[in-house]
Amino acid sequence: MSAKSVPLLRLRGITKRFGTVTALDEISFDLEAGEIHTLLGENGAGKSTLIKILGGIHQPDQGEIWLEQNQITLRNVADADRQKIRLIHQELSLAPNLSVAENIFLGREPVSLGILRRSQMNRQAEDLIAQLDLSEINDVTALVSDLSTAQQQLVEIARTLSQEARILILDEPTSSLSEVEVDALFKTLRQLREQGVGIIYISHRMEEITRLSDRITVLRDGKSVGTAKTNEIETGTLIQWMVGRDIKEHFPRPPYRPGEVALKVSELSNSQVHDISFEVRYGEVLGLSGLVGAGRTELARALFGIDRIQSGTIQIDGKPTQIQSPRDALQQGLVLVPEDRKRQGLVNDQSVAFNITLPWLKDWINGCVFHYGVRNAIVERTISRFGVRLSGAEQPVRDLSGGNQQKVLVGRWMEQPPKILILDEPTRGIDVGAREDMYRIIGGLVEQGMALILISSDLDEVLNISHKVGTFREGRLTRIYEAQNVSAEQVMQQLTEGAASESR
Repeated sequence: MSAKSVPLLRLRGITKRFGTVTALDEISFDLEAGEIHTLLGENGAGKSTLIKILGGIHQPDQGEIWLEQNQITLRNVADADRQKIRLIHQELSLAPNLSVAENIFLGREPVSLGILRRSQMNRQAEDLIAQLDLSEINDVTALVSDLSTAQQQLVEIARTLSQEARILILDEPTSSLSEVEVDALFKTLRQLREQGVGIIYISHRMEEITRLSDRITVLRDGKSVGTAKTNEIETGTLIQWMVGRDIKEHFPRPPYRPGEVALKVSELSNSQVHDISFEVRYGEVLGLSGLVGAGRTELARALFGIDRIQSGTIQIDGKPTQIQSPRDALQQGLVLVPEDRKRQGLVNDQSVAFNITLPWLKDWINGCVFHYGVRNAIVERTISRFGVRLSGAEQPVRDLSGGNQQKVLVGRWMEQPPKILILDEPTRGIDVGAREDMYRIIGGLVEQGMALILISSDLDEVLNISHKVGTFREGRLTRIYEAQNVSAEQVMQQLTEGAASESR
């Protein structure tokens, strides 16, 4: 066999078990040099286990890994690093107390005579960010802890791409990025492909998979279901391979039966958002679209009392309302489900039951008396109503798939449903089946009369789930459209070019 015909990477019969659970069952997979090969599958299908084996984090129980004509063993992360196998993990691994530049060059800082060349490091970081067109990172000296989740994702991408790669593996890299940032990333990935880098790409977003990939391999329940060239297979077939049943990739907008105004915001301002005015009615979904750092999450934080409001008014049910803390928001019937469920929403080391009942401690704890019957009833209602798939209520919530964690995070507030629900990136990092479940949940809540604000980086999602769409740019709400009467092109023009003075 000639060297030319040998794939860059070959996996043969890779099997991995965790106790009695078989996470990977004789997986075989090829990656060519200069190829973007997507790994597709529901949460729990085995994708993360497979890439952790390639990253030296896990070792297979059996099987072979070949890099061109050489069989290799990846005993640890250092082995993978020596082979120039680079991973961009879905879970961020940044040092929050260090700057952007320090994170990018962590462990590879430029030094001279034992002294850190900080100015040189900052210049190199700025050059890299400009080269990658990651314009949302505008200060390489800023602490990572001060950045939004989406900006932190960009830093993670920049850090990995600053190192020479032979094989690049990306796990949900666009989960919190806007269309503009996605386009910039895809441009870089195509350049790397032209340079002969083999790229393994994991995403749940069908549109970007078909737009970027050369081939697609689908995993289900730890087994390889099939591999196909992207231009030779239908999306419906891929989804059937993934879930073992027919699911149509669609966005079911809830029926529109608007009621009275639930929330009215007038000229709200703080250091992050400016002169925001809008209203949302009961039985209505207001979708908010914007680029990274546009101010959508900052608005949600202000409405929920996390960040201080400097001026402007909030009315709930037509009555002026002072919201100075999350406690105030909850008392007024306003709930925020944050974008980062693991850091901001869930207590990861605690059980599913603990997380579900956390807002309702007063309902089942009376002084030193614990009413476990009440507690268990709350848990059972939530699990049943929202279809949470788990081994038991006392299972640590961190062990659930992303989709089931999201169901817990939303469902726990429905024991006493709020009037107004803000969902920030509710389908981030969840698979197509769980995404369908989340749309069903949103539709059910709205049909019951709840007022809902949807923040999402997925423009198709915003346009097709919402009844009205607001566009954010530079901390301002620039326009509000009727969702059925606006195109994706119009929204993108408003996000990237629309003048803030057009706010209405």
